[in-house]
Amino acid sequence: MNDFLGVLLLLITAVGLTVIILLLTVYLGPKRTNPVKELQFETGNRPSPGSARERFPVHFYLVAILFVVFDIEIAFLYPWAVNFRKLGLFGLVEMGVFILILTTGWYYILKRGVLKWR
Repeated sequence: MNDFLGVLLLLITAVGLTVIILLLTVYLGPKRTNPVKELQFETGNRPSPGSARERFPVHFYLVAILFVVFDIEIAFLYPWAVNFRKLGLFGLVEMGVFILILTTGWYYILKRGVLKWR
């Protein structure tokens, strides 16, 4: 139990300090509100009147998902590059297949016109 005494003291100090700071800001902080401060803030644009249930083109979501997918797949190249010598010819062939699959997917995306802004 003595081994974890330092961790326990650190945890108690962190939680206690957090609670104290939050309580101080609630009780000592200024309480000046106005209608402008109460507005929702999103990307620096003023809120437009109307329904929040308007439709967005699915194109924005497709581009975002494609970015995430290809970004994650490219991240797999780093461990391969670090272990390139250890993997040898087998690693080279496997990465060639992986890049071929990526290139095929990229070609399919371009042919479908997903990245064209209309």
